[in-house]
Amino acid sequence: MMVPHQNIHSFINDPQKISNLTLGQVELRKENRDREIAFSAALVQSGGRNYIGPFTTGITLTYRNVFTNIGNAYNPVTGVFTAPLKGAYMFRVSVFGIGPTAATADIYKNEEHVVVARAYQPEQGLNSSNGVVLILEVGDVVYVRLSSGFRISDDQYNRNTFSGFLLFPLR
Repeated sequence: MMVPHQNIHSFINDPQKISNLTLGQVELRKENRDREIAFSAALVQSGGRNYIGPFTTGITLTYRNVFTNIGNAYNPVTGVFTAPLKGAYMFRVSVFGIGPTAATADIYKNEEHVVVARAYQPEQGLNSSNGVVLILEVGDVVYVRLSSGFRISDDQYNRNTFSGFLLFPLR
């Protein structure tokens, strides 16, 4: 729809309309800031080769080397992402290990298994990755577990990572 030329001039020349527009933009920016949710982290912060596992029971992995944590929804102490608002979120996990023990990492939503990244070969390095889009409610949690009997390996190259971000909010 075309706006008549004189209406544009009346809008531009009206300080109250410009002030209202500016306030509206500020409010929109504040609203969007609440929607800025993204994190990415690796398992270890530094050092040489670190092996995690195998364990007799599964454990939640804590990705402590945080690259990004916009919105602070990821907790590097617990390894758990907690949804601050309802929406569609994308999560990705990468796993690295050294054979002959298989490497695996499972993404869980609340206490439900969702996807797995798993690799096996008799020797040398092995890696895998997987990702998923999940619909989360406020307070839902997403985390990565290392299943019993499996082992992963990490070093200064950050081969094991867990990342997630809000694609868009839902009502």
